[in-house]
Amino acid sequence: MSVIDNERIKQVSFLLIIVLLAFVLFSELYTFFPGFLGAVTMYILSRKYMFRLVEERKWRKSLAAAVLMFMSFIIILLPFGLLINMLTNKIGYAVSHSSELVAGLKTVNDRIQAATKIDILSQVRLERLQEYLTSVLPGLLGATFNILTAIAILYFILYFMLVNGKEMEAWLYEYIPLKDENVLRLGTEFHKLVIANAVGIPLIAVIQGIVSLVGYFIFQVPQPWFWFAVTCFTAMLPVVGAAAVYVPMGIYLLATNMTWQGIGVLVYGFAVVGTSDNLFRMILAKRIGDVHPLITVFGVLIGVNLFGFIGLIFGPLLISMFILLLDIYSNEFLTKKREVRVQR
Repeated sequence: MSVIDNERIKQVSFLLIIVLLAFVLFSELYTFFPGFLGAVTMYILSRKYMFRLVEERKWRKSLAAAVLMFMSFIIILLPFGLLINMLTNKIGYAVSHSSELVAGLKTVNDRIQAATKIDILSQVRLERLQEYLTSVLPGLLGATFNILTAIAILYFILYFMLVNGKEMEAWLYEYIPLKDENVLRLGTEFHKLVIANAVGIPLIAVIQGIVSLVGYFIFQVPQPWFWFAVTCFTAMLPVVGAAAVYVPMGIYLLATNMTWQGIGVLVYGFAVVGTSDNLFRMILAKRIGDVHPLITVFGVLIGVNLFGFIGLIFGPLLISMFILLLDIYSNEFLTKKREVRVQR
């Protein structure tokens, strides 16, 4: 009995050392964690093509990895970078002309007050808004550098993951302390979660942006491509979504005597853009999986707080993964299943 107790003590002590080292490493490497998550996501999306090029086409691993990384940059990151650059220019302009922006909002507020007798923005609120813009907008510009750093780390890690993909997966399969069927299930379900979150959420946002862009051209909205980019970003936000763009835009157009354009933007936004969100979400749910709205809401709140903008994708992914791990833990270690009795 004492031998068993000693073995248990050694096992627990060893696990505590591992957990302590893991905590120290994670706390020191936390700033690189978004890049690591991005690398895992990109690996899941491209592993099938990597294995096909190496095993069927007989390409060298380094060449296949380089080609896939280049293609991912062109298809995914380059458009994203162009959107970031467009928004950065506008943010830079807003930083240097914040007083003019507030003056313009005051003019719009005066017109709305004259037409509806409602004072939306008082002088105190306008002053607070200017202080907020002055403090927050430079931080948004600084976030661009963090995104570039995360992308560099992403590709650095991704290269080694692609080149050593088979060995890495074999090592994980061997050392993950779960039953074989649960390890296979973990890999399969994680692949589905990555597709649903990393592909589904941005794809629906881009579709909403395209639908909105058509309306911006129809109703002659100034700088439609810029507002298309903003709509793509806001469409990934839960609850509010694209309405965060077309509702203020419609009110602004109404306040600037562009009556039919303002009414058109509001009607088109609620009737067409809002409907397209539900329609395409249902279509994509059958093909690539769906994410529960509660997971999206809380995932975005947690993810943005942890990782910044890219937390819009990684936040829901982490919550989905947490729920999956709870399910696998129940299957692995809990043998008793409670029977739910329906009260009559």
